[in-house]
Parts: sequence; structure tokens; C-alpha cells
Amino acid sequence: MPSYWLLWLLFACIYPLTRLPISLQLRVGGFVGTLLYIAGKKRRHIATVNLSLCFPELDEAERQQLLKQHYRLHGMGLIETFMAWWSRPSLFQGRVNYEGLEHLTGALKKGKGVLLLGGHFTTLELGGRLLRQEIPFDMMYRPHKNPLFERIMSNGRKRWNGSVIDRRDVRQILRSLKANHPVWYGPDQDYGKKHSVFVPFMGVMAATVTGTARLAKLSHAPVVPYLVRRTGQGSYHVKVFPALEGFPCGDPAEDAITINQWYEQQIRQEPADYLWTHRRFKTPPPGGKRPY
Repeated sequence: MPSYWLLWLLFACIYPLTRLPISLQLRVGGFVGTLLYIAGKKRRHIATVNLSLCFPELDEAERQQLLKQHYRLHGMGLIETFMAWWSRPSLFQGRVNYEGLEHLTGALKKGKGVLLLGGHFTTLELGGRLLRQEIPFDMMYRPHKNPLFERIMSNGRKRWNGSVIDRRDVRQILRSLKANHPVWYGPDQDYGKKHSVFVPFMGVMAATVTGTARLAKLSHAPVVPYLVRRTGQGSYHVKVFPALEGFPCGDPAEDAITINQWYEQQIRQEPADYLWTHRRFKTPPPGGKRPY
């Protein structure tokens, strides 16, 4: 239909990029990130506010440098998204180092499935593809409003050893866990007050979903975090961490703090790599004001 022609044209222009060497694709991504920084005033404002809230110890010049570095990585992440959907497996041969896969395989031996704790870092999409090449897993996600983008996105994700599950479909999530599947879950965004508690995230009181603890309690599935980092121009390190101990503890706030603290530890190691353009603090605590 004509209303989708522009999006088809965009995908037609992007697809050939996935046949180029990774180093060249990432250079294109860095350039895309610079364009987004210049043109995306609204998202740039959101990221600026987030950085000022989460890194008050930095001065204005340091935060501005961090913001520009983030946009460069964000642009790379966008290009890596299409790599994840369309590129050949041979593209990553010899470029990926895996650490801690035994934590995931060991957790699966319990037969209860695994909640695979991911996060909204700029390597999110490609990171899922790289881990799925070694260990299949299902992925929770929020369907896109644009039906063409939704079809292309879900098909791209389904290509690599796993299914996609609407994050609102709790029954299917529990069925996947019962079938002893790992299920990717990223609870580090603001989904509103419902089913959330206000606990610190990077030192700021933030609405934090309690779904991680609820799903773990219902399914008895271990919660295993993982993260993917860029280690060079086109090489990656996939790290799977040990399952969270004593989780859930039964206190929704304490469990949410445990999750947020894990994210904070990873963010502080490489601050520019986190998705700061998301309105993480859009839901203020009682008596508070929205910062955006």
C-alpha cells in the first residue's frame, strides 16, 4: 500500500549494507548516530535529562561528551539491528568471544526454564542474535504499531533459534518456561505505575516493574543475566552471569532493587552504551514531577 512505500524503500536501501564488512557497517552506524544527534532534538533532550539525573558528578562538558559518544554507539546499534536480522552467520565467524555459557546451560538443567535478564543497551538486538547462535531462547517484546515494521522485525528475530512473545502474553511466557526454554526479559524501562514499585535506578527514584520477581516465583525459573559488549571494530564479547542468588526474596521492592543494582553495575562500566534516549523517569513518584 502507498502508505508503506517509504518504509519499503528505506529497507531496500539498508539491506545491501548488511552485505558489507562489519567495520564498514559500523562506520556507517557512527555517522548515522551523528545525524540523529543533530536532527533528533526531542530524543537528544531526553538523553540530556537522563544523563544529568544519573551522573550529577559530571560537569556539563563531560556530560556533553558522554552524550555524543552515546549517539555514536546508538547509531552503530541501529545498523547492528539490521545485521542481526539479515546478515549471514559467516559475518561473525571468529569475531565473537563467549564467557559463562555454562551458567545458562546449568540453570536449564533444573528443568524450570530460565528468565534471561537482558537490558536496553545499544547492542540489544545483535546481542540476542549472537547468544541465540549458541543457545536458542524465546524473546519477550512489545509489538510495533506499524504492521510492516512489526512483520519485518518479528520475522528477523524468529530466524535465529527461538520465538517471539508479546510481553503482555503471560500465559505464553509461562508455557515457554514450563517447556524449559530460556525467555529473554528486559524490565529496565518505565512501564507506568501499574505493577511497579518506586526504587532507586542510578540514584533516582524510578518506577520499576515487579514482573521479574513475579514470573520467577510463578515458574520457579532461575534469573540469569547476560550482556554483550563491543570489544573492537567488529568484534564482540558475550558474557552470561551466574543466576541471581536468593531471588526472588518475597519483597517486591527488594527484588526490584536487586534488578536495578545489576543494571547500574553494568551501566557504570560503560555509560555511553546504555539507551539514554528512553524516558526512564517519565512516571514520577507521588508528589514528583516529570523531568521531560
